Amino acid sequence: MAETSAETVRNTVVEAALGKLDLDTKTRLLAGQDMWSLPALPEIGLRSLVMSDGPIGVRGVRWTADDPSVAIPSPTALAATWDPELARRAGRLLAQEARRKGVHVVLAPTVNLHRTPLGGRHFEAYSEDPYLTGAIGTGYVQGVQDGGVGTTVKHFVANDAETDRFTVDNRIAPRPLRELYLAPFEAIVKNARPWGIMTAYNEVNGVTMTEHHELVNEVLRGEWGFDGCNVSDWVAARSTTGDIRGGLDVAMPGPETVYGPALAAAVRSGEVEESLVDAAVRNVLRLAARVGALEGAPPAVTEPPAALDGDALAREIARRGFVLVRNENGALPLAAGTTVALSGAAARDARILGGGSAQVFPDHLVSPLDGLTAALPDGALTFTVGADPSEELTPAGSVSAGFTLRARCRDAEGRLLGEGSLPNGQVQWIGDDLPEGVTHETLASIEVVGTFTPRESGEHAFGTRGLGAFTLTVAGTTVFEGVQAMSAGTDPFEAFFGSPVERAKVALTAGETVEVSLLHTLDREFAAPLPAVMFSFVHLGPRRDPDELITEAVEAARAADTAVVVVATTERVESEGFDRTDLALPGRQDDLVRAVAAANPNTVVVVNAGSPVELPWREDVAAVLLSWFPGQEGGAALADVLTGAEEPGGRLPTTWPAALADVPVTEVTPTDGKLHYTEGVFIGYRAWDRAAAVPAYPFGHGLGYTTWSYDSLVADPDTATVRLTNTGDRPGRETVQIYLAPVDDTVERPARWLAGFANVEAAPGETVEAVVALPRRAFEIWDEEKHDWTLVGGAYEVVGAHSLADARLTATLEV
Repeated sequence: MAETSAETVRNTVVEAALGKLDLDTKTRLLAGQDMWSLPALPEIGLRSLVMSDGPIGVRGVRWTADDPSVAIPSPTALAATWDPELARRAGRLLAQEARRKGVHVVLAPTVNLHRTPLGGRHFEAYSEDPYLTGAIGTGYVQGVQDGGVGTTVKHFVANDAETDRFTVDNRIAPRPLRELYLAPFEAIVKNARPWGIMTAYNEVNGVTMTEHHELVNEVLRGEWGFDGCNVSDWVAARSTTGDIRGGLDVAMPGPETVYGPALAAAVRSGEVEESLVDAAVRNVLRLAARVGALEGAPPAVTEPPAALDGDALAREIARRGFVLVRNENGALPLAAGTTVALSGAAARDARILGGGSAQVFPDHLVSPLDGLTAALPDGALTFTVGADPSEELTPAGSVSAGFTLRARCRDAEGRLLGEGSLPNGQVQWIGDDLPEGVTHETLASIEVVGTFTPRESGEHAFGTRGLGAFTLTVAGTTVFEGVQAMSAGTDPFEAFFGSPVERAKVALTAGETVEVSLLHTLDREFAAPLPAVMFSFVHLGPRRDPDELITEAVEAARAADTAVVVVATTERVESEGFDRTDLALPGRQDDLVRAVAAANPNTVVVVNAGSPVELPWREDVAAVLLSWFPGQEGGAALADVLTGAEEPGGRLPTTWPAALADVPVTEVTPTDGKLHYTEGVFIGYRAWDRAAAVPAYPFGHGLGYTTWSYDSLVADPDTATVRLTNTGDRPGRETVQIYLAPVDDTVERPARWLAGFANVEAAPGETVEAVVALPRRAFEIWDEEKHDWTLVGGAYEVVGAHSLADARLTATLEV
């Protein structure tokens, strides 16, 4: 690709800056100075490069709600829109947020694949399909970089499960590695030119990814032309010589890393060539130049895009990503004047995002109860809890309302060092993310203090999560004082993020405010793997008899025109750090749906989950709407869709199984440290086709509020053109999907695969045309003998479809 004049100037400034640095300074630049940033080098006009977690918002460098973040829907929801341009707008919004928070690089997007629905972090990835993943990821990266902010496309490569993710050796044959797992990265590198990539914890075929010379230097940089910065996943860098030779530019986090003084020493001893250090520094300086952090170098973006309304865009993405998978007898949209009985704890305490590093703190969130209360006339809506997905204590204020909390930090003599607000009862201060005036060296105790105003009377459970000494006080009474020790063999991270422990029950009255306090004294024996303070003050509201709750919901449903039940997963089901063991909804939620559906045939179920769950009652209800983790405006978007103000726009980005027993690929646990991808190129719908198995809902499925006739399909080797007509009575949007199916195939391949797609909009009766490019790669396979892509000639069926299982038109094409 030809270099622009601005790029020429940037590269000249980069080379001049590099030439001024001595070895020790260069190696220091390649090591994080703290949790989120690289050191500034004023002598060359380099400001500190700041990174922040994404992908659904930009948290910034502090674990606080004092500087809130817009929270857009989860990546599965974004992928369900099947709209790269909407993903681009989402990226522009996050760049806007990053600039506001002084962040140069957003640690996103995640483009690993949904190899199996048991993957615990799948809510943070887009799809089981590499083409769709690459298309949405391309739009996202383009959008963030349109705003002058860098991305790190992650986790390169094959971090497709969480079990033993730090050490697992994923054994993948060349064909599936190229055709599936590398494919989204390749598409994004070639189409969006990302400024950064993040290498994963895991090994691939015996080599840890931060040291993988073949995949990083030969494939990513050599074949694809990636010229950005390669950042390690946090604490993934393990070998000074292995990492620098493997193409790793930056080891995060700091201040202690395998680079810095250790890398300088390796150069001086002759173990590492200084030219490798120079190449890495050059990549860091190029990133700094692009984001405007290197003096004298023109930034890649001098005029950011027009400001976006974050709340409005979050709401639009949510409704566009909602997937209506069932709608019998026109149950949705709700008719005017309909009375609604809403139930499910998740309707009141919405789960808007997944657990782990993706967490952000919005300044408000709209629950389904909030959204429907605002949208429906007075008296049209009732709410009952019905069933609670969680029987476990959670950080105070994260689910249960009514807490206002702060943290007070003291030294060993009890002197107050500083204090800061807390978004909820979870304290997670990593690196320098401490209240002003506080250091890890002087900090001896943290006291979480504040007030709690219960919304329900009864026995409230309080407790702790974490290691060390705790003193818990509620309403002036010390209810627990003791030490939580680490049992033998406990993983350090699991100890801090693992199961909460109930310490006491206290009878409280709704509306009566009480003071609460949790004093945590630090013990170096229980130090975190990083310089960090991590523990939680946890709470669970009064438990009522589950049968009584269901009975109340049934009575309300029987008295209403329509029943809406919101079911959900919890952070203990879907989160970074562990995989799932089943696909069942937690608690008594299935029982609630069955009972409500028996009482009211017009039952609509909203599924608030980031990835597939079993829906054993799906044929017994009138409608099923998948809302994913819908972000801060989820409840408002839900009201838009249920009332018909807007159409649900989503199509499934992943196959939705009826039961785990039907799923073709389920293995996530390594054997002797290795996880063999024995399924080869057959994952997702490719595997379902091969097994001749039928899921609950196929890839690409999703209903709208209008109907479409597919009128004609014309295909050549480059393009498929579909004419279609909106045959319904309201405007609508359709996602036209194009699949290729080889006729009399000469090689082992899936029966069919997604080759392209396009979105169209039309008024009632209007005919429109969708033109879908057919990339050459769609007709190719990776030839393991030639070590190259090979076109497979012959006859192909080109299928114009509403979903994988709903083919509307077919044309035969000779290639």
